[in-house]
Amino acid sequence: MADQTPVSAASLGLGLDLAYAPAPEATDHVRIREHYGLLIGGKWVEPASGKGFKTVNPATEVVLAEVAEAGEEDVDLAVKAARAAYDKVWSKTSGAQRAKYLFRIARILQERAREFAVLETIDGGKPIKESRDVDLPLAAAHFFYYAGWADKLDYAFPGRQPQPLGVAAQVIPWNFPLLMAAWKLAPALAAGNTVVLKPAETTPLTALLLGEVLEQAELPPGVVNILTGAGATGAALVAHPDVDKVAFTGSTEVGKAIQRTLAGSGKRLTLELGGKAANIVFDDAPIDQAVEGIVNGIYFNQGHVCCAGSRLLVQESIAEPLIAKLKRRMATLRVGDPLDKNTDVGAINSRQQLARIEELVASGEAEGAELYQPPCDLPARGFWFRPTVFTGVAQSYRIAQEEIFGPVLSVLTFRTPAEAVEKANNTPYGLSAGVWTDKGSRILDLANRLRAGVIWANTFNRFDPTSPFGGYKESGFGREGGLHGLTAYVDLS
Repeated sequence: MADQTPVSAASLGLGLDLAYAPAPEATDHVRIREHYGLLIGGKWVEPASGKGFKTVNPATEVVLAEVAEAGEEDVDLAVKAARAAYDKVWSKTSGAQRAKYLFRIARILQERAREFAVLETIDGGKPIKESRDVDLPLAAAHFFYYAGWADKLDYAFPGRQPQPLGVAAQVIPWNFPLLMAAWKLAPALAAGNTVVLKPAETTPLTALLLGEVLEQAELPPGVVNILTGAGATGAALVAHPDVDKVAFTGSTEVGKAIQRTLAGSGKRLTLELGGKAANIVFDDAPIDQAVEGIVNGIYFNQGHVCCAGSRLLVQESIAEPLIAKLKRRMATLRVGDPLDKNTDVGAINSRQQLARIEELVASGEAEGAELYQPPCDLPARGFWFRPTVFTGVAQSYRIAQEEIFGPVLSVLTFRTPAEAVEKANNTPYGLSAGVWTDKGSRILDLANRLRAGVIWANTFNRFDPTSPFGGYKESGFGREGGLHGLTAYVDLS
Protein backbone atom coordinates (compact mmCIF):
# COMPACT_ATOMS: atom_id res chain seq x y z
CA MET A 1 0.00 0.00 0.00
CA ALA A 2 1.29 3.47 -0.84
CA ASP A 3 2.45 5.72 1.97
CA GLN A 4 -0.56 7.79 3.11
CA THR A 5 1.31 10.24 5.34
CA PRO A 6 -0.33 13.66 4.92
CA VAL A 7 1.76 16.19 3.01
CA SER A 8 2.46 19.27 5.16
CA ALA A 9 3.98 22.63 4.45
CA ALA A 10 6.85 21.75 6.77
CA SER A 11 7.63 18.54 4.86
CA LEU A 12 7.88 20.61 1.68
CA GLY A 13 10.32 22.99 3.33
CA LEU A 14 7.97 25.95 2.94
CA GLY A 15 8.07 27.00 6.57
CA LEU A 16 4.41 28.03 6.48
CA ASP A 17 1.76 27.73 9.16
CA LEU A 18 -1.34 26.46 7.34
CA ALA A 19 -3.55 26.27 10.46
CA TYR A 20 -6.94 27.92 10.11
CA ALA A 21 -7.11 31.37 11.69
CA PRO A 22 -10.23 32.08 13.78
CA ALA A 23 -13.12 33.42 11.68
CA PRO A 24 -15.85 34.27 14.19
CA GLU A 25 -19.27 35.33 12.98
CA ALA A 26 -20.37 38.74 14.27
CA THR A 27 -23.17 38.75 16.83
CA ASP A 28 -23.84 42.47 17.24
CA HIS A 29 -26.91 42.29 14.98
CA VAL A 30 -28.66 39.80 17.27
CA ARG A 31 -30.69 41.12 20.19
CA ILE A 32 -31.49 38.59 22.90
CA ARG A 33 -33.97 39.79 25.51
CA GLU A 34 -33.50 39.11 29.19
CA HIS A 35 -36.98 37.59 29.36
CA TYR A 36 -39.42 36.04 26.88
CA GLY A 37 -43.14 35.49 27.35
CA LEU A 38 -45.73 33.35 25.55
CA LEU A 39 -47.38 34.22 22.23
CA ILE A 40 -51.11 33.65 22.72
CA GLY A 41 -53.81 35.19 20.57
CA GLY A 42 -51.39 37.58 18.90
CA LYS A 43 -50.08 39.01 22.21
CA TRP A 44 -46.97 38.34 24.26
CA VAL A 45 -48.17 37.41 27.75
CA GLU A 46 -46.74 36.10 30.99
CA PRO A 47 -47.58 32.56 32.17
CA ALA A 48 -50.36 32.25 34.74
CA SER A 49 -47.97 30.62 37.20
CA GLY A 50 -45.29 33.25 36.78
CA LYS A 51 -42.73 30.47 36.36
CA GLY A 52 -39.80 30.51 33.97
CA PHE A 53 -36.62 28.66 33.08
CA LYS A 54 -33.20 29.61 31.79
CA THR A 55 -31.82 28.78 28.36
CA VAL A 56 -28.03 28.57 28.06
CA ASN A 57 -25.39 28.65 25.35
CA PRO A 58 -24.08 25.05 25.29
CA ALA A 59 -20.68 26.21 24.02
CA THR A 60 -20.06 28.48 27.00
CA GLU A 61 -22.68 27.52 29.64
CA VAL A 62 -23.61 31.22 29.79
CA VAL A 63 -27.28 31.94 30.51
CA LEU A 64 -28.83 33.64 27.48
CA ALA A 65 -32.32 34.49 28.72
CA GLU A 66 -35.15 33.52 31.01
CA VAL A 67 -38.11 31.99 29.17
CA ALA A 68 -41.70 31.64 30.35
CA GLU A 69 -42.88 28.18 31.36
CA ALA A 70 -46.42 27.53 30.19
CA GLY A 71 -48.76 25.55 32.41
CA GLU A 72 -52.14 23.93 31.84
CA GLU A 73 -53.98 27.26 32.13
CA ASP A 74 -51.75 28.80 29.46
CA VAL A 75 -52.21 25.76 27.22
CA ASP A 76 -55.99 26.13 27.53
CA LEU A 77 -55.82 29.83 26.61
CA ALA A 78 -53.62 29.09 23.59
CA VAL A 79 -55.89 26.33 22.30
CA LYS A 80 -58.94 28.57 22.74
CA ALA A 81 -57.16 31.37 20.85
CA ALA A 82 -56.31 28.95 18.04
CA ARG A 83 -59.89 27.68 17.92
CA ALA A 84 -61.31 31.20 17.78
CA ALA A 85 -58.88 32.15 15.00
CA TYR A 86 -59.82 29.01 13.08
CA ASP A 87 -63.58 29.50 13.41
CA LYS A 88 -63.65 33.23 12.76
CA VAL A 89 -60.76 33.92 10.41
CA TRP A 90 -58.42 31.26 9.08
CA SER A 91 -60.92 28.63 7.92
CA LYS A 92 -62.73 31.41 6.02
CA THR A 93 -59.53 32.81 4.46
CA SER A 94 -59.08 31.79 0.82
CA GLY A 95 -56.14 29.66 -0.24
CA ALA A 96 -54.74 32.54 -2.26
CA GLN A 97 -54.76 34.78 0.81
CA ARG A 98 -53.16 32.09 2.99
CA ALA A 99 -50.46 31.75 0.33
CA LYS A 100 -49.70 35.48 0.56
CA TYR A 101 -49.00 35.16 4.28
CA LEU A 102 -46.73 32.14 3.74
CA PHE A 103 -44.82 33.88 0.96
CA ARG A 104 -44.40 36.88 3.25
CA ILE A 105 -43.04 34.70 6.09
CA ALA A 106 -40.60 33.02 3.71
CA ARG A 107 -39.28 36.33 2.41
CA ILE A 108 -38.84 37.75 5.90
CA LEU A 109 -36.89 34.64 6.91
CA GLN A 110 -34.59 35.22 3.98
CA GLU A 111 -34.17 38.88 4.87
CA ARG A 112 -33.37 38.05 8.50
CA ALA A 113 -31.45 34.86 7.75
CA ARG A 114 -28.17 36.02 9.29
CA GLU A 115 -29.91 37.00 12.52
CA PHE A 116 -31.69 33.64 12.73
CA ALA A 117 -28.56 31.65 11.88
CA VAL A 118 -26.49 33.26 14.63
CA LEU A 119 -29.27 32.85 17.21
CA GLU A 120 -29.74 29.20 16.23
CA THR A 121 -26.02 28.58 16.74
CA ILE A 122 -25.83 30.45 20.04
CA ASP A 123 -28.84 28.67 21.53
CA GLY A 124 -28.26 25.20 20.08
CA GLY A 125 -24.49 24.78 19.63
CA LYS A 126 -24.45 23.79 15.95
CA PRO A 127 -21.74 25.28 13.68
CA ILE A 128 -22.68 28.60 12.11
CA LYS A 129 -22.00 27.31 8.61
CA GLU A 130 -24.70 24.66 9.11
CA SER A 131 -27.25 27.12 10.53
CA ARG A 132 -26.44 29.57 7.73
CA ASP A 133 -26.18 27.18 4.78
CA VAL A 134 -28.67 24.43 5.69
CA ASP A 135 -31.23 25.34 8.33
CA LEU A 136 -32.22 28.81 7.18
CA PRO A 137 -32.42 28.16 3.42
CA LEU A 138 -34.46 24.99 4.01
CA ALA A 139 -36.80 26.70 6.48
CA ALA A 140 -37.57 29.47 4.00
CA ALA A 141 -37.89 26.93 1.17
CA HIS A 142 -40.60 25.02 3.06
CA PHE A 143 -42.69 28.15 3.48
CA PHE A 144 -42.22 29.01 -0.21
CA TYR A 145 -43.13 25.46 -1.27
CA TYR A 146 -46.33 25.19 0.75
CA ALA A 147 -47.35 28.73 -0.17
CA GLY A 148 -47.52 27.39 -3.70
CA TRP A 149 -49.92 24.63 -2.64
CA ALA A 150 -52.23 26.76 -0.49
CA ASP A 151 -54.58 27.71 -3.36
CA LYS A 152 -54.21 24.40 -5.22
CA LEU A 153 -55.47 21.87 -2.70
CA ASP A 154 -58.17 20.66 -5.10
CA TYR A 155 -55.39 19.79 -7.57
CA ALA A 156 -53.33 18.16 -4.83
CA PHE A 157 -56.21 15.77 -4.12
CA PRO A 158 -58.17 15.45 -7.38
CA GLY A 159 -61.71 14.20 -7.06
CA ARG A 160 -61.71 14.90 -3.30
CA GLN A 161 -62.79 17.88 -1.24
CA PRO A 162 -59.92 18.55 1.17
CA GLN A 163 -60.91 20.36 4.37
CA PRO A 164 -58.67 21.57 7.22
CA LEU A 165 -58.72 19.61 10.47
CA GLY A 166 -58.91 22.55 12.89
CA VAL A 167 -56.39 23.15 15.68
CA ALA A 168 -53.01 21.44 15.39
CA ALA A 169 -50.68 20.88 18.36
CA GLN A 170 -47.08 20.73 17.19
CA VAL A 171 -44.21 19.69 19.45
CA ILE A 172 -40.73 20.11 17.96
CA PRO A 173 -37.24 18.93 19.03
CA TRP A 174 -34.02 20.75 19.91
CA ASN A 175 -31.77 19.55 17.09
CA PHE A 176 -33.29 21.65 14.27
CA PRO A 177 -35.54 24.14 16.09
CA LEU A 178 -36.35 26.58 13.29
CA LEU A 179 -36.33 24.02 10.49
CA MET A 180 -38.69 21.68 12.37
CA ALA A 181 -41.01 24.61 13.06
CA ALA A 182 -41.08 25.37 9.33
CA TRP A 183 -41.64 21.69 8.45
CA LYS A 184 -44.75 21.64 10.62
CA LEU A 185 -46.14 25.16 10.41
CA ALA A 186 -46.01 25.58 6.63
CA PRO A 187 -48.24 22.64 5.58
CA ALA A 188 -50.62 23.15 8.51
CA LEU A 189 -51.19 26.82 7.64
CA ALA A 190 -51.38 26.15 3.90
CA ALA A 191 -54.15 23.61 4.50
CA GLY A 192 -56.14 26.09 6.62
CA ASN A 193 -55.38 24.89 10.16
CA THR A 194 -54.41 27.00 13.15
CA VAL A 195 -51.51 25.96 15.39
CA VAL A 196 -50.20 25.84 18.93
CA LEU A 197 -46.43 25.32 18.68
CA LYS A 198 -44.29 24.01 21.55
CA PRO A 199 -40.51 24.29 20.96
CA ALA A 200 -37.95 22.31 22.97
CA GLU A 201 -36.96 23.75 26.32
CA THR A 202 -33.23 23.85 25.49
CA THR A 203 -33.65 25.72 22.18
CA PRO A 204 -36.66 28.07 22.38
CA LEU A 205 -35.14 31.30 21.07
CA THR A 206 -35.50 30.92 17.30
CA ALA A 207 -39.11 29.77 17.67
CA LEU A 208 -39.78 32.90 19.72
CA LEU A 209 -38.03 35.05 17.11
CA LEU A 210 -40.21 33.33 14.50
CA GLY A 211 -43.17 34.62 16.50
CA GLU A 212 -41.89 38.13 15.83
CA VAL A 213 -41.68 37.28 12.13
CA LEU A 214 -45.31 36.16 12.16
CA GLU A 215 -46.24 39.53 13.65
CA GLN A 216 -44.13 41.29 11.02
CA ALA A 217 -45.96 39.30 8.32
CA GLU A 218 -49.27 40.47 9.91
CA LEU A 219 -50.56 36.92 10.34
CA PRO A 220 -54.01 37.18 11.99
CA PRO A 221 -53.85 36.88 15.81
CA GLY A 222 -54.25 33.36 17.17
CA VAL A 223 -53.45 31.56 13.92
CA VAL A 224 -50.10 30.55 15.43
CA ASN A 225 -49.55 30.48 19.20
CA ILE A 226 -46.17 29.66 20.75
CA LEU A 227 -45.83 28.06 24.19
CA THR A 228 -42.46 27.42 25.79
CA GLY A 229 -41.86 24.88 28.51
CA ALA A 230 -40.62 21.38 29.26
CA GLY A 231 -42.24 17.97 28.90
CA ALA A 232 -45.22 18.81 31.11
CA THR A 233 -46.20 21.66 28.80
CA GLY A 234 -46.09 19.39 25.77
CA ALA A 235 -48.06 16.68 27.57
CA ALA A 236 -50.80 19.15 28.51
CA LEU A 237 -51.00 20.42 24.95
CA VAL A 238 -51.20 16.95 23.43
CA ALA A 239 -53.91 15.87 25.87
CA HIS A 240 -56.07 19.00 25.45
CA PRO A 241 -59.57 17.89 24.36
CA ASP A 242 -60.01 20.67 21.77
CA VAL A 243 -56.92 19.75 19.73
CA ASP A 244 -57.75 18.03 16.43
CA LYS A 245 -54.29 17.06 15.25
CA VAL A 246 -50.97 16.29 16.97
CA ALA A 247 -47.59 16.34 15.22
CA PHE A 248 -44.53 15.34 17.24
CA THR A 249 -40.85 15.03 16.43
CA GLY A 250 -38.63 13.64 19.17
CA SER A 251 -37.71 10.48 21.02
CA THR A 252 -39.37 7.13 20.47
CA GLU A 253 -40.21 6.84 24.18
CA VAL A 254 -42.16 10.10 24.21
CA GLY A 255 -43.79 9.18 20.90
CA LYS A 256 -45.12 5.96 22.43
CA ALA A 257 -46.46 7.89 25.42
CA ILE A 258 -48.27 10.31 23.09
CA GLN A 259 -49.80 7.43 21.16
CA ARG A 260 -51.09 5.91 24.40
CA THR A 261 -52.55 9.28 25.45
CA LEU A 262 -54.38 9.76 22.15
CA ALA A 263 -55.67 6.19 21.80
CA GLY A 264 -59.42 6.28 21.20
CA SER A 265 -59.58 10.09 21.09
CA GLY A 266 -60.08 10.38 17.33
CA LYS A 267 -57.27 12.91 17.03
CA ARG A 268 -55.04 12.70 13.97
CA LEU A 269 -51.39 11.94 14.76
CA THR A 270 -48.05 11.94 12.98
CA LEU A 271 -44.81 10.90 14.68
CA GLU A 272 -41.24 11.38 13.49
CA LEU A 273 -39.09 9.59 16.03
CA GLY A 274 -35.63 8.13 16.48
CA GLY A 275 -33.40 6.29 14.05
CA LYS A 276 -30.34 4.08 13.73
CA ALA A 277 -29.59 4.46 10.05
CA ALA A 278 -27.28 2.13 8.15
CA ASN A 279 -24.85 3.68 5.66
CA ILE A 280 -23.94 0.76 3.36
CA VAL A 281 -20.72 0.92 1.31
CA PHE A 282 -20.04 -1.70 -1.37
CA ASP A 283 -16.64 -2.55 -2.84
CA ASP A 284 -17.40 -0.79 -6.14
CA ALA A 285 -18.26 2.53 -4.46
CA PRO A 286 -16.07 5.62 -4.97
CA ILE A 287 -14.29 5.42 -1.62
CA ASP A 288 -13.25 9.07 -1.27
CA GLN A 289 -16.77 10.21 -2.07
CA ALA A 290 -18.18 7.64 0.35
CA VAL A 291 -15.89 8.85 3.14
CA GLU A 292 -17.24 12.38 2.73
CA GLY A 293 -20.77 10.99 2.83
CA ILE A 294 -19.99 9.00 5.98
CA VAL A 295 -18.58 12.07 7.71
CA ASN A 296 -21.58 14.18 6.67
CA GLY A 297 -23.93 11.39 7.68
CA ILE A 298 -22.79 11.13 11.30
CA TYR A 299 -20.84 14.26 12.28
CA PHE A 300 -23.22 16.82 10.76
CA ASN A 301 -24.84 18.77 13.61
CA GLN A 302 -22.73 16.77 16.13
CA GLY A 303 -24.74 13.67 15.25
CA HIS A 304 -27.89 15.34 16.62
CA VAL A 305 -29.87 14.07 13.63
CA CYS A 306 -32.66 11.50 13.82
CA CYS A 307 -31.66 10.12 10.41
CA ALA A 308 -27.89 10.17 11.11
CA GLY A 309 -25.90 7.37 9.49
CA SER A 310 -24.74 6.07 12.85
CA ARG A 311 -24.08 2.52 11.60
CA LEU A 312 -21.52 2.05 8.84
CA LEU A 313 -21.85 -1.27 7.00
CA VAL A 314 -18.80 -1.72 4.78
CA GLN A 315 -18.00 -4.66 2.50
CA GLU A 316 -15.14 -6.71 3.97
CA SER A 317 -12.85 -6.43 0.94
CA ILE A 318 -12.56 -2.63 1.31
CA ALA A 319 -13.02 -2.27 5.06
CA GLU A 320 -9.35 -1.69 5.88
CA PRO A 321 -8.58 1.06 3.33
CA LEU A 322 -11.92 2.77 3.86
CA ILE A 323 -11.50 2.92 7.65
CA ALA A 324 -7.96 4.24 7.21
CA LYS A 325 -9.21 7.02 4.95
CA LEU A 326 -12.07 7.74 7.34
CA LYS A 327 -9.69 8.16 10.29
CA ARG A 328 -7.48 10.48 8.26
CA ARG A 329 -10.53 12.57 7.35
CA MET A 330 -11.72 12.65 10.97
CA ALA A 331 -8.35 14.06 12.01
CA THR A 332 -9.06 17.14 9.87
CA LEU A 333 -12.40 17.92 11.53
CA ARG A 334 -12.30 21.11 13.56
CA VAL A 335 -14.11 20.92 16.91
CA GLY A 336 -14.75 24.13 18.80
CA ASP A 337 -16.50 27.50 18.80
CA PRO A 338 -19.76 27.05 16.86
CA LEU A 339 -19.66 30.70 15.79
CA ASP A 340 -16.32 30.18 14.01
CA LYS A 341 -16.96 29.70 10.29
CA ASN A 342 -14.19 27.07 10.20
CA THR A 343 -15.80 24.81 12.81
CA ASP A 344 -17.03 21.41 11.63
CA VAL A 345 -18.29 19.98 14.94
CA GLY A 346 -19.88 22.28 17.50
CA ALA A 347 -21.12 21.85 21.05
CA ILE A 348 -23.37 19.09 22.36
CA ASN A 349 -26.81 20.58 22.97
CA SER A 350 -27.03 20.01 26.72
CA ARG A 351 -25.32 18.47 29.72
CA GLN A 352 -28.01 15.78 29.81
CA GLN A 353 -27.35 14.77 26.21
CA LEU A 354 -23.60 14.76 26.78
CA ALA A 355 -24.06 12.37 29.71
CA ARG A 356 -26.15 10.07 27.47
CA ILE A 357 -23.42 10.03 24.80
CA GLU A 358 -20.68 9.35 27.36
CA GLU A 359 -22.66 6.50 28.91
CA LEU A 360 -23.22 4.72 25.59
CA VAL A 361 -19.60 5.20 24.47
CA ALA A 362 -18.44 3.68 27.76
CA SER A 363 -20.74 0.70 27.12
CA GLY A 364 -19.19 0.24 23.67
CA GLU A 365 -15.69 0.04 25.16
CA ALA A 366 -16.89 -2.29 27.93
CA GLU A 367 -18.48 -4.66 25.40
CA GLY A 368 -15.21 -4.93 23.46
CA ALA A 369 -15.44 -2.49 20.53
CA GLU A 370 -12.29 -0.60 19.53
CA LEU A 371 -12.58 3.17 19.93
CA TYR A 372 -10.84 5.82 17.85
CA GLN A 373 -11.01 9.57 18.47
CA PRO A 374 -8.82 12.03 16.59
CA PRO A 375 -6.55 14.17 18.79
CA CYS A 376 -8.06 17.59 19.37
CA ASP A 377 -8.20 20.14 22.18
CA LEU A 378 -11.67 20.74 23.56
CA PRO A 379 -12.70 24.08 25.08
CA ALA A 380 -12.52 24.27 28.86
CA ARG A 381 -16.19 25.29 29.23
CA GLY A 382 -19.27 24.01 27.50
CA PHE A 383 -20.51 20.58 26.45
CA TRP A 384 -18.15 18.86 24.01
CA PHE A 385 -17.46 15.42 22.61
CA ARG A 386 -14.83 14.34 20.12
CA PRO A 387 -15.86 12.71 16.83
CA THR A 388 -15.76 8.98 17.56
CA VAL A 389 -15.66 5.78 15.53
CA PHE A 390 -15.98 2.24 16.86
CA THR A 391 -14.63 -0.76 14.94
CA GLY A 392 -15.03 -4.42 15.84
CA VAL A 393 -18.69 -3.83 16.65
CA ALA A 394 -21.12 -6.74 16.98
CA GLN A 395 -24.82 -6.48 16.16
CA SER A 396 -25.70 -7.11 19.81
CA TYR A 397 -23.72 -4.16 21.19
CA ARG A 398 -25.76 -1.28 22.57
CA ILE A 399 -23.91 1.17 20.32
CA ALA A 400 -25.22 -0.80 17.32
CA GLN A 401 -28.79 -0.97 18.59
CA GLU A 402 -29.58 2.20 20.55
CA GLU A 403 -29.82 5.73 19.23
CA ILE A 404 -26.85 7.68 20.61
CA PHE A 405 -27.76 11.05 19.07
CA GLY A 406 -24.17 12.19 19.10
CA PRO A 407 -20.98 12.14 16.96
CA VAL A 408 -20.43 8.40 17.36
CA LEU A 409 -20.14 5.94 14.46
CA SER A 410 -20.27 2.13 14.75
CA VAL A 411 -18.60 0.13 11.97
CA LEU A 412 -19.76 -3.36 10.98
CA THR A 413 -18.77 -5.43 7.95
CA PHE A 414 -20.63 -7.64 5.47
CA ARG A 415 -19.76 -9.95 2.58
CA THR A 416 -22.89 -10.13 0.40
CA PRO A 417 -25.78 -7.77 -0.41
CA ALA A 418 -28.16 -10.14 1.38
CA GLU A 419 -26.09 -9.91 4.55
CA ALA A 420 -25.97 -6.12 4.27
CA VAL A 421 -29.77 -5.92 4.04
CA GLU A 422 -30.23 -8.33 6.95
CA LYS A 423 -27.90 -6.33 9.19
CA ALA A 424 -29.32 -2.98 8.11
CA ASN A 425 -32.88 -4.11 8.91
CA ASN A 426 -31.86 -5.65 12.24
CA THR A 427 -33.00 -2.65 14.27
CA PRO A 428 -36.27 -1.51 15.82
CA TYR A 429 -35.93 1.72 13.82
CA GLY A 430 -36.59 2.43 10.15
CA LEU A 431 -36.09 6.10 9.38
CA SER A 432 -33.31 6.27 6.79
CA ALA A 433 -30.45 4.47 5.06
CA GLY A 434 -27.69 5.15 2.56
CA VAL A 435 -26.32 2.99 -0.26
CA TRP A 436 -22.93 3.57 -1.91
CA THR A 437 -22.28 1.62 -5.10
CA ASP A 438 -21.53 2.12 -8.78
CA LYS A 439 -24.42 -0.13 -9.85
CA GLY A 440 -27.82 1.49 -10.35
CA SER A 441 -29.54 -1.90 -10.33
CA ARG A 442 -28.10 -2.64 -6.88
CA ILE A 443 -29.34 0.71 -5.56
CA LEU A 444 -32.87 -0.02 -6.77
CA ASP A 445 -32.78 -3.57 -5.41
CA LEU A 446 -31.65 -2.48 -1.94
CA ALA A 447 -34.08 0.42 -1.86
CA ASN A 448 -36.85 -2.11 -2.32
CA ARG A 449 -35.56 -4.37 0.47
CA LEU A 450 -34.44 -1.90 3.13
CA ARG A 451 -37.12 -1.08 5.69
CA ALA A 452 -36.44 2.63 5.87
CA GLY A 453 -38.56 5.63 4.99
CA VAL A 454 -35.79 7.59 3.25
CA ILE A 455 -32.95 5.98 1.27
CA TRP A 456 -30.11 8.03 -0.18
CA ALA A 457 -27.98 6.75 -3.06
CA ASN A 458 -24.32 7.85 -3.17
CA THR A 459 -25.11 10.76 -0.86
CA PHE A 460 -26.51 11.31 2.64
CA ASN A 461 -28.50 13.89 4.58
CA ARG A 462 -29.98 15.56 1.49
CA PHE A 463 -33.29 17.30 2.07
CA ASP A 464 -35.77 19.10 -0.14
CA PRO A 465 -39.22 20.53 0.66
CA THR A 466 -40.75 18.68 -2.30
CA SER A 467 -39.64 15.27 -0.98
CA PRO A 468 -41.52 13.43 1.80
CA PHE A 469 -39.64 12.41 4.94
CA GLY A 470 -40.66 9.87 7.58
CA GLY A 471 -40.08 6.36 8.86
CA TYR A 472 -41.27 2.86 9.63
CA LYS A 473 -41.42 0.77 12.80
CA GLU A 474 -40.28 2.67 15.92
CA SER A 475 -39.21 5.63 13.81
CA GLY A 476 -42.84 6.71 13.63
CA PHE A 477 -45.48 7.11 10.92
CA GLY A 478 -46.75 9.80 8.62
CA ARG A 479 -44.72 11.97 6.28
CA GLU A 480 -43.52 15.56 6.36
CA GLY A 481 -42.52 17.43 3.23
CA GLY A 482 -43.84 17.20 -0.30
CA LEU A 483 -47.45 16.60 -1.22
CA HIS A 484 -47.52 13.84 1.40
CA GLY A 485 -46.93 16.47 4.08
CA LEU A 486 -50.25 18.13 3.23
CA THR A 487 -52.16 14.87 3.69
CA ALA A 488 -51.55 14.94 7.44
CA TYR A 489 -53.39 18.28 7.75
CA VAL A 490 -56.50 17.74 5.65
CA ASP A 491 -59.69 15.71 5.95
CA LEU A 492 -60.41 13.87 2.71
CA SER A 493 -63.50 11.98 3.91
